[in-house]
Amino acid sequence: MSQQQTPTDKADGIIYAPWERTFQRVLTPFEEFIHRQTTSGLLLMSSAIIALFLANSFLAEAYLHMIHLPVNISVGGWSISMSLHHWVNDGLMALFFFVVGLELKREIMVGELSDIRQAALPIIAAIGGMAFPALIYLAFNPDGDAARGWGVPMATDIAFAVGALVLLAGRVPKALITFLVALAIADDLGAVLVIALFYTQDLAIHWLAVSAGLLALLFTFNFAGIRKVMPYFLVAVLLWYALLQSGVHATLAGVLGAFAVPARSKYDPGLFIERIKTQLALFMHSHHQHDSLMTNEKLHAIVDQLEDDVRGVQTPLQRLEHIWHLPVAFIVIPVFALFNAGIPLQFSSPGEMFTHPVMLGVMSGLLFGKFIGITGACWLALRLGLGQLPSGTRFSQIAAVSVLGGIGFTMSIFIAELGFADQPEYLLMAKTGVLAASLLSGLIGFVWLWWLGRSKV
Repeated sequence: MSQQQTPTDKADGIIYAPWERTFQRVLTPFEEFIHRQTTSGLLLMSSAIIALFLANSFLAEAYLHMIHLPVNISVGGWSISMSLHHWVNDGLMALFFFVVGLELKREIMVGELSDIRQAALPIIAAIGGMAFPALIYLAFNPDGDAARGWGVPMATDIAFAVGALVLLAGRVPKALITFLVALAIADDLGAVLVIALFYTQDLAIHWLAVSAGLLALLFTFNFAGIRKVMPYFLVAVLLWYALLQSGVHATLAGVLGAFAVPARSKYDPGLFIERIKTQLALFMHSHHQHDSLMTNEKLHAIVDQLEDDVRGVQTPLQRLEHIWHLPVAFIVIPVFALFNAGIPLQFSSPGEMFTHPVMLGVMSGLLFGKFIGITGACWLALRLGLGQLPSGTRFSQIAAVSVLGGIGFTMSIFIAELGFADQPEYLLMAKTGVLAASLLSGLIGFVWLWWLGRSKV
C-alpha cells in the first residue's frame, strides 16, 4: 500500500506514520549533531557570546532587567521569591550538580576513579591543579574582600576542556582523553567540597538539622531497596529548600541527592536473560498474524512486563544519568552561561582592567597555575612512583592537556558569583579573568596538542 492510501506505511516490520519518513530526513542529521561530544561545548560557547553581545549592546538595559526579574512561588501563606538570576544559579544549577554527583558516584564505584592505580595520577594532578591556582590568586589578593575569590581559578570546565580534546581525537591517544575526564571529575569533586566548606553564608543550625534528617531519609530509601525515582525526587526538593534556608549553598542538594541514588539493579544479567526468554516465548505464542498491541491485550501485558524487566536490570543511577545528561548539557548549562557571562567590557580603560588584582589573580591562576600545578604534580608523582602515564601517551601531551585545564568557565563563574555576590566590581573582574583565561587556555592547549600530534618527539 502506498503512503498516500493509508495512515501508516509498513516496511521491513517498521510502521511509519504518514509524514514520519519526511521528518526523519530532516531530524536525523540534527539528532546526530546533538549527540556529538563537542556539541554541548559549542552551544555553551554560543550562549556566552550571546550574553556578551547583550551586555555590551543597545539591549544591555533589557538584558539586566531580564536577569533581575523577580519570580515568586507561593502556596497559601508560604512563599519563596528570588530574581530570575538566582533561580538559575540556585535552582536550575542544582540539576547540573545532580548530574555531576551521578558521574562522580559512577566513576568512584566502577569508573576511572575506582582503581587507585589508574586514578592516582589524575587525582594527584587535580590536587596540584587546584592548589597552585589558588596560591597564585592569593599572591595577587592576599587579604580583604578580594581574597574570597581564591576558589575561582581552581575549577576546570569539563564540557569545554574535553570538547576541545575530542576535536583532536585523531591526533591524540584515547587514554589522554580518559586522563582528562578523570582529572576533571576529581577537580569537580574538589570544587564541590570547596563550595560546601568555604562558600557558605551564616549557618542556620536548625535548618542544617532538617537537611541532615532529609539526607538520612534518602539513604534509608537506598538501603531499603526503593528504586522508584519519585520518592527520591520529592525528598531532594525538600533537601534543596532546607539547604537554601540553612546558608549552605542549595545546589549541593544535587550532589547529595545523587549520592543517595541506588547503584544496584534489581536483577542480575543472568536472571534478566531468563526472564526475557520466558517473556519472548509467551509473546511468540500469543502473537497471531495482523495482531497489534492495540488489539491483543496479552501482547500488551507481555510488553509491559518486558519494560519492567528492562528497568529491573538497569541501575537507577545509570538510568537517571542517561535521562538528565542531555537536558543539563543543552539547557541548564547554556542558560547558566546566558545569565552569567554577560560582562560589560570596559573598552575605555583596558589598562585598568588588565591590571586589576582580581582580574590578574584569576587569569594567572587559570592560565599559569593550572599548567604548573597539573604538570608539576604529575612529574612529581611519576618520579616518586605514585602513578603511571596513561597508555600510549607522552609527558609532553600531559603538559599540553594541563593547559586545557585552565578552561574554567562554568564552575569558575559559579564560584565567583558565590564569593563576590556583594562586590559587583570584583565579580566583574573575576568573570573577565575567567573568560580571558579560558579563551587563551583553550587556544594554546589546542594548538600545542595539534602540533604534538604531528611531531614524534
